[in-house]
Amino acid sequence: MNLSLTKKELRTIYKEKRMALSQDEVHFLSQKILDQFILQFNIIENQKVNIFLSIEKLKEVNTQIFIDYFFENKIRVFVPKIQGENMISVEIFPNSEFEINDWGIKEPISNIDANVELDYVLTPLLYCDQFGNRVGYGKGFYDSFFSRDLKIHKKIALNFFSPNEGIADVFQKDVALDGLITPSEYIDFTVK
Repeated sequence: MNLSLTKKELRTIYKEKRMALSQDEVHFLSQKILDQFILQFNIIENQKVNIFLSIEKLKEVNTQIFIDYFFENKIRVFVPKIQGENMISVEIFPNSEFEINDWGIKEPISNIDANVELDYVLTPLLYCDQFGNRVGYGKGFYDSFFSRDLKIHKKIALNFFSPNEGIADVFQKDVALDGLITPSEYIDFTVK
């Protein structure tokens, strides 16, 4: 990995790569990512997982299959919700109601910030480098969420693509991830 690109350049490249995937490929690769997650982590009943609700038109990893798996296995599910400049974590249940926010993202109607210790936060992104630095959509919601005084055991990204390039413009306020799950591997960034 000798090439470093800016976040803006990486956003463009990986948005295009993702949009080139068919919906069948997105579903197939998402299932492989779920299989990797199950293989890597011995997740047990009552653990708490915060997971993003995917935006289908952006061809994000299909997280509904994760949520279904979690509910079937009695794992508590939390999802992000934007409130002003902040992101909170809202617990959801099989009968929870949702709405579409101003960015076209599905969110729970509930505004109750769970403010609990989380075993896993499964994050969306466009790209992640070999050190766990993420390139998201540029709003900084996850960085500020991770910077809050929350107890998060593992910050794990879900992505179709493995790290190939460096990020030239990592900022001090950027919070690195603990790991990345792709369809073929789990990369642990905490092992040096």
